[in-house]
Amino acid sequence: MTREILLLAHTGRRDAVEAAVTVAERLHSEGLRPVMLERDIASLNHVIGDRLRGLPLAVADLEVPLADCEVGMVLGGDGSILRAADLVRGSGLPLMGVNLGHVGFLAESERTELDASVQWVVDQNYTVERRMALDVQVWHAGRHVGSSWALNEASIEKQSRERMIDLIIEIDGRPVSAFGCDGVVMATPTGSTAYAFSAGGPVVWPEVQALVMVPISAHALFSRPLVTDPDSIMAVEVLQREDEQGVLWCDGRRFMELPPGSRVEVTRSAEPVLLARVHQTPFSERLVDKFNLPTTGWRGPVDPANQVPTPDAFHRGEATKR
Repeated sequence: MTREILLLAHTGRRDAVEAAVTVAERLHSEGLRPVMLERDIASLNHVIGDRLRGLPLAVADLEVPLADCEVGMVLGGDGSILRAADLVRGSGLPLMGVNLGHVGFLAESERTELDASVQWVVDQNYTVERRMALDVQVWHAGRHVGSSWALNEASIEKQSRERMIDLIIEIDGRPVSAFGCDGVVMATPTGSTAYAFSAGGPVVWPEVQALVMVPISAHALFSRPLVTDPDSIMAVEVLQREDEQGVLWCDGRRFMELPPGSRVEVTRSAEPVLLARVHQTPFSERLVDKFNLPTTGWRGPVDPANQVPTPDAFHRGEATKR
């Protein structure tokens, strides 16, 4: 039985195009069938000519359903992975990101590991990690007017640059505070290092089950970031004070206008995003690498072989500093 691998690339970038062709050729040489979107195949052919002519590329959804693919390899930055997550939502397909962008928090490997990434797929040498996603519902005048989802965050922002937007935030059916601001970000732990981080929110380890709410430039005495139970219902209402319009953005990709009186409710989604993982790198190490954080002077944990002073030794002044 032929193993089919979905291949997604940022075809507007030359390095991503070259990487996509290389991966497709490698997968084919290993007996796997590369599957791509019809528009991506057309873009590759336009850029590189006849190089793909000898490869039996399958067209996603037309020839091979997404759900029949084993894994999706995403060549690009975090934006490419977010687009891929939207494309495969509902298919149960795990995604393995190869970072060709800048920070690349969601990616599993860097461009220098392209060959290794293909080999991991060939050998099925990966585990699947479940990342929390958000379910987003929008109401206006008591009527449900839209829904969406997000892996990183749902943000309510002002539409006009000249004025603030008046919002009231709510947790689990109870109002918490009202203020004028530039907006509010509601994020998953995965999204805590994206927009929410830029707005001054906390960094939340991916293993932590929690939701985060971060006001943006709020004119208020109480405008601290909030960390809630993962099963909480976070809500934001656009107050009807000066006819300000708001905009809802989900992962910076999907948007909806919010007239005064709109209400946005955010909860944990029943459907997580699946990421294919190979490296068991601690998140703290990934954080240091991605943000280039200074760690000079770190000495590390005490060697267990060292003698541990008894509690009485501290009282007698016998314990010494390391």
